[in-house]
Amino acid sequence: MIGNDIVDLVQSRKDSNWRRRGFITKIFNENEQLLIANSYDPEIVVWLLWSMKEAAYKIWNRETGSRKYEPIALQCSFVERSCGSAVGEVICEENRYYTKTIVGPDFIHTTAVKVLDHLDHVVELKRCQVVKDPLGLPGIAMEGRRELLPVSISNHGRFEKIVAVF
Repeated sequence: MIGNDIVDLVQSRKDSNWRRRGFITKIFNENEQLLIANSYDPEIVVWLLWSMKEAAYKIWNRETGSRKYEPIALQCSFVERSCGSAVGEVICEENRYYTKTIVGPDFIHTTAVKVLDHLDHVVELKRCQVVKDPLGLPGIAMEGRRELLPVSISNHGRFEKIVAVF
């Protein structure tokens, strides 16, 4: 399973005032709030954590079929972080998801997987390769497979990312 999320930082600055009263406490748990407060660039950490939650939620949603989205219930932590990337984990109802994030000058892109080793096998695809299954979930047809290989699609502002695990 795979999930991904992209944040267009220019678009997020137009659309979302993350500093408004209640935003941080509604979305992020106490540990995440400390990561944000202690960061030299809190805006980047807000959207990095947001992106991790969104990417992991896409897997959880696909696995459970639940449409319930409570971002504060998804608990993020960093395993490794530099100014241009991060590797982390997200826990949701005893499910652990592994994330890898790229922080660009004007975007943040996170990929989440269920199996840690799969982070090394993520491939970016073109939209023309994607079809939907009977439930409307995106995938790609693979020779020799009856089911579609799951893909994750994310877009925000000027960016779109479509990823799969091969």
